[in-house]
Amino acid sequence: MTYSFEYIDIILLAMIAGFIFLRLRGILGKKNGFEGKIPPQFEKEFQKTNIAPKPVSENFDEVSQKEFLKGAKIAYETIITDFSDSDNKLIASKPLLGKKIYDQFKEALEDRANKGHFAEITFIGIKSAVIKTHKKIEDSLEVTVDFVSEIITCIKDKDKKIVSGDNEKIKTVYDTWVFSKDIKSSNPNWLLINTIT
Repeated sequence: MTYSFEYIDIILLAMIAGFIFLRLRGILGKKNGFEGKIPPQFEKEFQKTNIAPKPVSENFDEVSQKEFLKGAKIAYETIITDFSDSDNKLIASKPLLGKKIYDQFKEALEDRANKGHFAEITFIGIKSAVIKTHKKIEDSLEVTVDFVSEIITCIKDKDKKIVSGDNEKIKTVYDTWVFSKDIKSSNPNWLLINTIT
């Protein structure tokens, strides 16, 4: 009999604890619509904690530059391999290109395709990527980056004979690219707007 009473006591205690928990949750854990406005004496402190992010031009500090370079390296490899692969199309890299540079790349690829040529590439890696300059121009921030990369690339004709390049030799490539971002835009992507070789 004592065992059965002990079990009953445990069950009753569990029910009481559950009831108390639900009551507290109902009172403390819900908004009831009567919270009211923030008192004036706390308004300034509240505003400090809800400051909108500064425009990218004002925030392009060392940390921002490191984050930018991570993305720039990915963009560089994506664009290089997309431009130099065998389909003569800009599918993966199109969202990363400004209109002017996209049109230039597209024209070059169409010219290559008309000749019956195609490219082969093996991207070895980026040896270095360094921000050369960054400046604000009207509502845009432009960042110039010096890249040093290693690739194996060649151009072949329709008979798969090499027209230019070498399909076995690693080539060191030096590129200077200019990226741009609209400061007022909510789009986080930077666009390649110029290449300097």
